[in-house]
Amino acid sequence: MAVLETSPRPSRTTPVILTAASAVAALAFAAVGSGAFGGTPVASAAGGYFSSTATPVAPGAPAFAIWSVIYAGLLAYAVWQLLPGARHSARQRRIRPWAAASMLLNAAWLWAVQLGSVPASLVVMLALLGVLCRLFALSLAERPASRAEAVLSDGTFGLYLGWICVATVANTASVLAWAGVSLPAEPSAAVVLALAALVGLALASRRRWSPVLAVAWGLAWIAVARAGGTLVLPGTAVTAASAAVVVLAAGLVASLRGRKGNRA
Repeated sequence: MAVLETSPRPSRTTPVILTAASAVAALAFAAVGSGAFGGTPVASAAGGYFSSTATPVAPGAPAFAIWSVIYAGLLAYAVWQLLPGARHSARQRRIRPWAAASMLLNAAWLWAVQLGSVPASLVVMLALLGVLCRLFALSLAERPASRAEAVLSDGTFGLYLGWICVATVANTASVLAWAGVSLPAEPSAAVVLALAALVGLALASRRRWSPVLAVAWGLAWIAVARAGGTLVLPGTAVTAASAAVVVLAAGLVASLRGRKGNRA
């Protein structure tokens, strides 16, 4: 007579534990990146190329407060995915490896910055963007099973993706500045911000508010940073503010269309 297996399979338990460990690693490196444990704050590390005045498309310092929300969401997700419902969810089994990879890549980015390697930071950032795009695609393929999953999984990683879209733009500009590439400030910034707005529009078309809000947040703080301070670029400020408004409006239109479609 066959004996039923009641204990969780190691192959399904291990990824859950690794994901939780990845969240701890991300938070630990975030603490170092904030200046704790002997680390150098990101704005001051790597020659200052990541400061709010290093490039025309660098967001103002208050923009980075979004990381507090993202890290809180990652920690909450790491705890939630340990629970039986999430642990055995087929949807989460597909998402979990990408979630863990995104957190480890975030730690790797902070490590690259602490080491002062501006080019390496962009390589890691692009890998992180690719991972989050894949995670976003997986989350769109199947609806969340609960409100908790919608908030802690889709909401958290949606914010993460939206912010990384803006951060990739800023990181690219940092690498160009590090390499000594000199471009006309206002025209080049306008082109870059237009591309960021197109990314925001693409995310808005999927009717997910969290990435839209994160993109708009980043663009708005680029506008604020260029409207005052030590690097004032009025044209860039107007472009960034306009891009933020367009992204938010697109998100609202997509949301309203989705509601009408559901009612129909």
